[in-house]
Amino acid sequence: MKQTLGILVWIVAWAHAASALAAAADAVPASVDLRKDAAAARGINGAVLVAFVGEHCRYCERVLKEFLVPMSRNGDYRNKVVMRRIETGSHAGLRGFNGEETTPSDFAQMHGVRLTPTIMLFDEKGQPLGKPLIGLGPVDYYGFYLDQAIDGALEKVRKLGK
Repeated sequence: MKQTLGILVWIVAWAHAASALAAAADAVPASVDLRKDAAAARGINGAVLVAFVGEHCRYCERVLKEFLVPMSRNGDYRNKVVMRRIETGSHAGLRGFNGEETTPSDFAQMHGVRLTPTIMLFDEKGQPLGKPLIGLGPVDYYGFYLDQAIDGALEKVRKLGK
């Protein structure tokens, strides 16, 4: 009986995590072509925000669900950043900022991403626009740190655009 209950609890937890990630996938889509994402960011005079996430990362799920998904639905943020998600363990095809073929895993390694979640902001050429936001940290301040990173990136992008 204990074993059956344990399996049932695991199934419910897995289904909940899967549905949360599915909702996040709609609001913060996986990047397949960073060059196109950069063109979209250039169109709003903004930056590309990349959320590096892990497949079974509950902190990633929280960052997506509590911060990035609500931000993606807010028009103010849609006029600042193009949000994309990169699964660090994936070996699917990904086109980089320069059009080169790579994988999400290799792209994450190239940018020194070792922990998830990691948020990085990039300009249209794929240059990082500040220090990455690594981990979740204190939830009460995370939104503030995220806004600081976005505002700092926008300041750099918009200075370069003048």
